[in-house]
Amino acid sequence: MTEKVAHADDDPARQADAVMRASRVLVGVVAKSLVELEDKVSLPQWRVLVLLATRGRLNLGQLAGALGVHPSNATRTVEKLVVAGFVERADDPQDRRFLVLDLTRQGHDIVERVMGHRRASIVAVMENMTSSRRRALARAFEAFAEAAGEEADGDEGYVLGLST
Repeated sequence: MTEKVAHADDDPARQADAVMRASRVLVGVVAKSLVELEDKVSLPQWRVLVLLATRGRLNLGQLAGALGVHPSNATRTVEKLVVAGFVERADDPQDRRFLVLDLTRQGHDIVERVMGHRRASIVAVMENMTSSRRRALARAFEAFAEAAGEEADGDEGYVLGLST
């Protein structure tokens, strides 16, 4: 009886290893893109900026729910962002009992700069690939993101890891 030898590309462990290698590259891109934030915002504050950039105006309860934190934690985080000039609070026009939170121009600009850095870094790596491999990579990552529940809704990928 002959034993079938699995093709290396069909080995789930090797496939996972390949994804892990690629994830190290992507994590490096993300880490480098966040360097400019070191003295401006913390990672929890960055998550708030990303949520507001992605979803638009939110009230404090919605923000706390999306972050999975207690409203008092969200309040402290938002307060620091307001003082820094990245977030503004205003009365909710539909219900004056609530405040809505939104990015200021400065908050929007910092999110755009960081995401622009990420995009440029990814493009630089992909320029080392043939066009057919870039297309295959994009299709594979689309499938991977869909399998993880990440929606392709044109939000520049801001939500990864933050969706509820």
